[in-house]
Amino acid sequence: MKQYPIHRALKHFFGYDNFRLNQQAIIEAVLKGQDVMAIMPTGGGKSICYQLPAVLMDGLTIVISPLIALMKDQVDALHANGIRAAYLNSTLSNQEQNQVITAVRNGEVKLLYLAPERLFANGMQFINFLGTLPCSLFAIDEAHCISQWGHDFRPEYLGLSALKQHFTKVPVIALTASADTITQKDIVEKLALQQPQIFISSFNRANINYYIQPKQKAFEQVIHYLDKHRNDSGIIYTLSRASTESIAAKLKAVGYDVAYYHAGMGSDERAKVQEAFQKDNIKIIVATIAFGMGIDKPNVRFVMHYDVPKNMEGYYQETGRAGRDGLKSDAILYYSSGDIGKLMRFITVENNDAQTQMMKKKLLQMKEFAEHDGCRRQYILEYFGERAPAYCGSCDYCLSNLERRNATIEAQKILSAITRTGERFGADYLIDFLRGSNSAKIVPAHKEIKTYGIGKDIKKEVWQAIVKQLLQQRLVDVEDAAYPALKLNEASRRILRGELEVTLVMKKLKEEASIITDAPQHHADLLQQLKEVRREMAEQENVPAYIIVGDNTLLDMATYLPLSFDALRKISGFGDYKVGKYGPAFMKVLQQYASANGLETKIQLKVPKRERAVKPNKPTTTATQRASYDLFNEGYDIPDIAAKRGMAVSTVENHLMPFVTNGELSAAKLIGKEKLDTIIALIKQTGETYASKPIKDLLPEEYSYGDIRIAQAHYQWMKDA
Repeated sequence: MKQYPIHRALKHFFGYDNFRLNQQAIIEAVLKGQDVMAIMPTGGGKSICYQLPAVLMDGLTIVISPLIALMKDQVDALHANGIRAAYLNSTLSNQEQNQVITAVRNGEVKLLYLAPERLFANGMQFINFLGTLPCSLFAIDEAHCISQWGHDFRPEYLGLSALKQHFTKVPVIALTASADTITQKDIVEKLALQQPQIFISSFNRANINYYIQPKQKAFEQVIHYLDKHRNDSGIIYTLSRASTESIAAKLKAVGYDVAYYHAGMGSDERAKVQEAFQKDNIKIIVATIAFGMGIDKPNVRFVMHYDVPKNMEGYYQETGRAGRDGLKSDAILYYSSGDIGKLMRFITVENNDAQTQMMKKKLLQMKEFAEHDGCRRQYILEYFGERAPAYCGSCDYCLSNLERRNATIEAQKILSAITRTGERFGADYLIDFLRGSNSAKIVPAHKEIKTYGIGKDIKKEVWQAIVKQLLQQRLVDVEDAAYPALKLNEASRRILRGELEVTLVMKKLKEEASIITDAPQHHADLLQQLKEVRREMAEQENVPAYIIVGDNTLLDMATYLPLSFDALRKISGFGDYKVGKYGPAFMKVLQQYASANGLETKIQLKVPKRERAVKPNKPTTTATQRASYDLFNEGYDIPDIAAKRGMAVSTVENHLMPFVTNGELSAAKLIGKEKLDTIIALIKQTGETYASKPIKDLLPEEYSYGDIRIAQAHYQWMKDA
């Protein structure tokens, strides 16, 4: 094993100053020869967890991945860092495969990427071949594929259970971005991991904004968004192959650089589209949800779901393909309850009723998420077993203006429609009935009912919100069937008789927020010059531009003006190999720009970002802190608690701080959403996440230091997560 301190190796090979999330602990466990299961968010840096040990350990690391496109992408990235890697898959000719095998046999490869079925092709021939090599580590990517309880079960993964039988002393690291408790247990058992170290990082993708919009004229909604983000790269997911082609054709007709991608295409055609997308020759891909693309493109600025995904794990993994470079990105779901009904009818796993029921359960959880009246981020994190504040400031719910109002009349209208149409129809039909739709699907006799069209003054999305909340409050029932129909219950009848008032939380619809990055001020014209240099080098090497360096690395160069190679090493993304290989071309542009504009380097302002694992142990709370917290939960406000306990208000605020830090207590609940929003905006403006006085000086008198500290705790939780 190479005697490299792992922090030095991280900088030397990959150009990063610090580890992220649980990377360091995972790598240390692997280097000790322990089996590991690592659950990390998409874009959280899973690959470093086996790539860094691979270059430090003697021998060969085998990486199992089901995604052919991702193999090439990762091998190209490793080559750009000066690391010897190769892959074996069906895209290579026989001659190319023989060349790879020869290189592996001669010890010229540190990491070899394989599809799972390759291991056991031709009986035990390949396994026996690996047995002649000094294998030091097996890395199983997308490990959830081995579990029938996972959202993407692949039978070919089951063969991996034999690895431990043939390589008893070789450690295995299993990695996945999404696995619930039952799937985690199944992964450990199926891979026969021996006393594995299990690491679960925070699932929070703080740079992703989550939006769920009622699906109405979906294509028009897509165009409305894209028109404001014409230069951005993104993915649009849809349910069927036919819709990928039709949506792509319509987008192309109105001037977008777009292609479709689905499993029915030939492998060469898919590879061509993938490569064009990776190289930014195509800005938008329209893809089927059912087909895993293996996207490792860091500058995807948005992911849209034209149709609802089948489960939360899939939604999380697909939205996680946005913003891998850490810059602000959007995840947008256009939701219709009708999509749930369509999917439910097709969920059947032949000869496996247990898995069928599990998939139906997961679809209903997806429905619950899409219809949830609350913070989207909180729901996602709590689904994966992680505490989270009730306000994130970056989802459609938290960014909307909410009001509680009496909606008894609207409720009576929808309940009357249910009764008069015989309790046989779903929400979409009833809303069309209320709005006086001329659609052919409206039963002719229903158009003669006097309440037909009685709700035409209310927008469809408002009716959808009303029905959703009536269901959530159990003021109406839904028949659990292939074609769910709304039914009255006792509460419904009391509403119709005027015995029960209905209060609903109504949301004023708001346009999607613009993408705003947290990047520091940079020289925009220099950034364009650096991008052009990167593009030229990428074309020479026939790789995507981000393989050379990522967008965030270019931003840092255009901000801090590193004017020497030592200074360039302080820019995240520049390891020793890249400084030597690509540094001269960038340095020429940087020095010429600085000279022409009379600028000096600002590299002294560049402080390596300290990143920490975001699922830290909760701050220890004392009995007296817990007592204040319990009183707050009982309904006492902070001044009341202070009076009741004979303490200063500031003392009680300090008592409650740890509960904000660990996500048990919502900052918005403590100080109010308006105050929280105002302070958060100033924190972003000033960069003051610890000192309170600079922010206090900018605020009205009614804002206390306690308000500021609470907002800073909330902001730090969100930023570090």
